[in-house]
Amino acid sequence: MRTSIAGTGLIALALLVVFAEIAWVLPRVRREAGVAVSVTLATSVWAVSGLLWWQLKVPMGWALPVTLALVFGHVGWLLGRRPQEPRRAEAPTTSLPATGARPTRPGVERSTLGRYQLERELGRGAMGAVYLGRDPKIGRQVAIKTMALSREFAGDELVEARERFFREAETAGRLQHPDIVTIFDAGEERELAYIAMEYLKGDNLQAYAQPPKLLPVASVLQIVARVADALHYAHSQGVVHRDIKPANVVVDPATDTVKVTDFGIARVADSARTRTGLVLGTPSFMSPEQLAGRRVDGRSDLYSLGVMLFQLLTGRLPHRSESMATLMQQIANEPAADVRSIRPDLPEALARVVALTLEKRPEARYASGQQLAADLRAVLARMKAGDPQPAPPDGSAVPPDSSGFAATVKMERVETGHNPSR
Repeated sequence: MRTSIAGTGLIALALLVVFAEIAWVLPRVRREAGVAVSVTLATSVWAVSGLLWWQLKVPMGWALPVTLALVFGHVGWLLGRRPQEPRRAEAPTTSLPATGARPTRPGVERSTLGRYQLERELGRGAMGAVYLGRDPKIGRQVAIKTMALSREFAGDELVEARERFFREAETAGRLQHPDIVTIFDAGEERELAYIAMEYLKGDNLQAYAQPPKLLPVASVLQIVARVADALHYAHSQGVVHRDIKPANVVVDPATDTVKVTDFGIARVADSARTRTGLVLGTPSFMSPEQLAGRRVDGRSDLYSLGVMLFQLLTGRLPHRSESMATLMQQIANEPAADVRSIRPDLPEALARVVALTLEKRPEARYASGQQLAADLRAVLARMKAGDPQPAPPDGSAVPPDSSGFAATVKMERVETGHNPSR
């Protein structure tokens, strides 16, 4: 009887120690130190158990539930902990809007990244998070996108990824256009690469991509025309976005703001996805040539913009499938549905514009974002004028020579036999 009571008491005492370790010790140490503490504690439990059995004949069975509690508690702590993120910042496609942002806990000191103070989290993606920050030198609010490169790469691949990150950040930072988010700074701290950019208010277009929140047709045409102009400028500077989609366009009707975000980020993220054999970019918005791993230029962005235009007008994607293989086959070979089959109220001229952006062959699409923007504005003008039968887009929109895109950044063909590190 005494032995049973002693065992029960030991279990209670040991579980109390385990609880104290998980609740108080582990949150205050590094991941590696936490593992060492738990291993030491587990070893100590069994050592004490053996000593008590040898000296007092107390059964060793009490050590098993304590060890299980320790193991499962530590695993839960590991899964719940966000590695590589700046500590104390509870609250890395992008300047995301403040909608739904979670404030930091009251009384918690703001953490910093580089020279920036982090105020709260704005959003989270596969490789990092986006924070609302402040530049203390000039008091400017910024959005800070982080990428935990060390979680995706190691060795030479990490060195190459880091070089690519800063190269792409520098390239994006040179883009100065009213409808492209402004990049202020880039750096690395605590194994986190980060980009400080213009903080945008409003919502990304994903909020308006499904019924019943579809925007008026006139608003869609105005927004997409401005994005097309921004892409024309970027392509003229030798920059291809590679991940145009509603989530990467932020709008604020109150200030008439339209901003394309995440220039250069897709190329860095793609190199991580390629290593694991995943498809690059966002599949539903990818051009046939991008899906096939061929070289891409600015016309690939225009195809993605066409997909976005289709979705903003109809609330549906031109190609949909639960199977990735089927989706890729549809994008590569099957023509997109006529937008008027879903929205009969749309003018024929607009349907022709959409169809032209979704052509399978790059040479059959618009040759520049400027031409696409001009046709969209022409359709909009005829709609406002009440033209009952708008004329189709000017056939000169796609000249035979599309070589103007030769100067834009190219993505090399992906080798099919292995996953290259780029």
